[in-house]
Amino acid sequence: MQETILRKLFLGFMQIHILHHAKKEPFFGSWMIQELQHHGYDMSAGTLYPILHNLNKAGLLAVESKIVEGKVRKYYSITPLGEDVLAEAKKKIHELTKEL
Repeated sequence: MQETILRKLFLGFMQIHILHHAKKEPFFGSWMIQELQHHGYDMSAGTLYPILHNLNKAGLLAVESKIVEGKVRKYYSITPLGEDVLAEAKKKIHELTKEL
């Protein structure tokens, strides 16, 4: 039960982290896996790509395919709606951390 609850909370944290980096510059999936692992998230492609797909489907991320070393690589960047959602999430995070 505890693990299920923590997984749901961490999913939200990961999504905010993804939007944060997408606002800084476009990224590709394997880079984001390493970034999230660096912050202690247990991350695999099977976990990350559905999250990226859902953020794209919700209009928070845009996807652009580029050829890199002969292979297609998808780059993700934040959309205006994603920026609005990220700004609201940051407000809520700030409010929560002040209280904690």
